[in-house]
Amino acid sequence: MKILVTGSAGFIGFHLVNRLVKEGYDIVGLDNINDYYDVGLKYDRLAEVGINKGSIRYNSVVSSDLHSNYRFIQLNLEDEQNIGKLFESEKFDKVCNLAAQAGVRYSIENPKAYIDSNIAGFLNILEGCRHNHVGHLLYASSSSVYGLNESMPFSVSHNVDHPVSLYAASKKSNELMAHTYSHLYNIATTGLRFFTVYGPWGRPDMALFLFTKAILEGRSIDVFNHGNMERDFTYIDDIVEGLYRIISNPPHKGNNNWSGLNPDPSASVSPYRVYNIGNNNPVKLLDFINAIEKSTGKTANKNLMPIQLGDVPKTWADVDHLINDYNYKPATTITEGVNRFIEWYIKYYNDRN
Repeated sequence: MKILVTGSAGFIGFHLVNRLVKEGYDIVGLDNINDYYDVGLKYDRLAEVGINKGSIRYNSVVSSDLHSNYRFIQLNLEDEQNIGKLFESEKFDKVCNLAAQAGVRYSIENPKAYIDSNIAGFLNILEGCRHNHVGHLLYASSSSVYGLNESMPFSVSHNVDHPVSLYAASKKSNELMAHTYSHLYNIATTGLRFFTVYGPWGRPDMALFLFTKAILEGRSIDVFNHGNMERDFTYIDDIVEGLYRIISNPPHKGNNNWSGLNPDPSASVSPYRVYNIGNNNPVKLLDFINAIEKSTGKTANKNLMPIQLGDVPKTWADVDHLINDYNYKPATTITEGVNRFIEWYIKYYNDRN
């Protein structure tokens, strides 16, 4: 089975590729290696799976030095012509689209980047699936789609028509676009709303990375909404386990019990599903910081700040649908996850320096 994993130099994509190549799948990874954050970290992730930085050329497929079943291509999702050629030449069985312009606050400053990558780019993925008979498209959505919704825990059956950032709006758009293609062309699509993913090789713009770096360097940290924040932090291994189970078992059929008189937004008569994937256990931000302090043995100097534009005070994932359909249950505690991240962080930057 041949699978395309976009965003393969990114945090989640890198970990998923590691899992899939070890399971024996034929994998093609795709990433544009943009400079939204440290490209050195992206190249180091690629090196971990045998993709040498010096061999990478735009729109050229290169083979891994470590895994005979892994190849990589640097390509922009919005490059319609070359995305189309890649799908036509490779004939993927399944696609896992994790590539996107990430970041809530960045979307306020750079809105066009989200239209180019997350809307136009996602359309090119859908068109590639449509014209090349891809059996299943699994794609990244986000907990950000819940926006102004205050009903807890967040359920995939809730209305998500009130996003508070363009990033969230682009992810909601992806779900709508996927449903259209499932309905028109009978393409099996599954969207996953990720809840605050963390762990080794994580993104430098995320809270755990920022806090750890500042605390270890003896600098203060900015704590927004005066610390009155809660997040459903989800460890990367638990995310990858969910992805792996769904890749193996796509929604080949629609839900015959679905009704347009009382429409459930998480399902359809078409082969379309949306799931939350989270820890189902919101953690107070100050408790999360406390776990970092215990792991590093250092006390954080906290700057208490107002909530940022586009942010929400709390997230909490209802994962009952994922449990029922895939027997999925996250298993990593905050203490375990934070400890593993900090062990990786210290080793990685010691080796890099």
